[in-house]
Amino acid sequence: MKLRLLLSPRFLFFYMVLSLAVPNVALCFTENTPLMADVVGVLLPLSLYALIMSVSRNVGRMVWILFLLVFFAAFQMVLVYLYGNGVIAVDMFLNLVTTNPGEAMELLDNLVPAVAGVFILYLPLLTIAAWQWIKGVRIDRQFQRKMQRMSLYMVLPLAIALAGCYVAYPQGNEKKGKFEYHIEDNMYPVNVFYNLGLAVQESSRSAHYNDNAAGFRFNAVSEHANDYAEVYVLVVGETARSRNFQLYGYDRPTNPLLSNTSGLLVFSNVRTQSNTTHKSVPMLLTAATADDHDRLYREKGILAAFREAGFYTVFLSNQQPNHSYIDFLGSQADEHLFIREADDDADAAAADGKANDVVAQTSDERLLPFLNKAMAEGHKKLFVVLHMYGSHFNYRDRYPQSRARFMPDTPTDAKPDNRPQLVNAYDNTILQTDYILHSIIEKLRSTRAVAAMMYTSDHGENIFDDSRRLFLHAAPRPSEYDTDVPLLVWTSEAYGREHATTVDALKSNLNKGVQTSASVFPTMLSIGGISTKARVDSLSLTNPRYRMGTRLYLNDHNHAVPLKMYGIE
Repeated sequence: MKLRLLLSPRFLFFYMVLSLAVPNVALCFTENTPLMADVVGVLLPLSLYALIMSVSRNVGRMVWILFLLVFFAAFQMVLVYLYGNGVIAVDMFLNLVTTNPGEAMELLDNLVPAVAGVFILYLPLLTIAAWQWIKGVRIDRQFQRKMQRMSLYMVLPLAIALAGCYVAYPQGNEKKGKFEYHIEDNMYPVNVFYNLGLAVQESSRSAHYNDNAAGFRFNAVSEHANDYAEVYVLVVGETARSRNFQLYGYDRPTNPLLSNTSGLLVFSNVRTQSNTTHKSVPMLLTAATADDHDRLYREKGILAAFREAGFYTVFLSNQQPNHSYIDFLGSQADEHLFIREADDDADAAAADGKANDVVAQTSDERLLPFLNKAMAEGHKKLFVVLHMYGSHFNYRDRYPQSRARFMPDTPTDAKPDNRPQLVNAYDNTILQTDYILHSIIEKLRSTRAVAAMMYTSDHGENIFDDSRRLFLHAAPRPSEYDTDVPLLVWTSEAYGREHATTVDALKSNLNKGVQTSASVFPTMLSIGGISTKARVDSLSLTNPRYRMGTRLYLNDHNHAVPLKMYGIE
């Protein structure tokens, strides 16, 4: 009898309608929205789900016709588990097409509770629907008409209530620090489809980037003398937050090498303008900033500027190519290589004596032989960009176990109860970064050339740090943890002799606060002596009169908003 009830079309009808409404209910508790907006946000979609489902008597077929809604509902619930708030954002859709499969599987393998939950809720729904569709099971006409009438009776007054939300929470409220209602922002799944449209638009811009930027030139020239060798290295880290660096006062020895490295400058109070890789890295490599982001679509990057000025340029990445701006900007170098796809991967791993070490396949140590090779080729003027894998989750896979210092570093399942082990593993990744950066500095030091290295990270990370229980990064609402990044600059003795005023200016700006997405590009150009109109010296840390200004954040819709809107100073 129970099985017969579960397989009835009426049961499937209500199962579908209510399961689609689960994200609407969940978002009432996670989003900071008024009661009126919450009521409309649950009941209006619920009544529309019922109205659409009653269009056909073949309920099983309707479930599969609306499969995209089921997928979004499952996706949304995983994100609520992961981030604690926010709808499926534009950045989430873009991450789907710019994240390599291996990275995605690493994440899913450690999200068992969330993935299991959505499977338990939605897999039986799809299974029962498929069975009823195949068997031709239908609801009776009387039930169909009753659901249509009830849905219409609910939709009409709720549509009026929706209009009331715009009256109660009008445009302009946000500037006053109050709630402002927009259906494309505040009603699921309208906001999801709106964000999907924006993601498609952004992907189209990305696809046409090479055409749009083909004719762009920096007209860059070198301000430095030609009679000495110069080597500059820009290291773009991944998911590293400064609060876990010993250099920034962390109570663990995560930087035993860098802490004793002469010539190293440590900038304090540093924030990124985006907590996502596909936005933050392009801003680091170009003149684009949160408040001038559109220039990304039509301008080339820092590698092209150094190349125009006579430098041999090299881009080396320990991440997978994903047909994003990072790939396009990297390809503007004389030489660019994603080492994990290189034919000589095995040789790179063997160079560190770890050819059979699985962990070494994602360790940033594998960048070092390629950097050494570029430096050994005898280029008088050399500029290298290294893109690390750094501290990206799963943390335990980013360092050789032989270097693990903070134990235990398992289990790594994404659960608050595992925070001590997750922090241990994360700190081991920072320890590994310490080794990589120290190795780069010592290699540069050994050349006795005019040389400098700059290191920062694309964004930080949440590791269940407080009562919000946030994990990872790229949530629609940034936190103080995933916007927190380090910024280090090292200069050689020869550089200090030739460009003492630049080093003095860098030192004078150590404690003024930095927005890396705005300052890294002009600062690196200035350190390298590259002159171009695209270099905004007011944002450069080599400017003695540098002032940070208002901290900005590039939100999910690519609007620059004050970071303090999120409670972040």
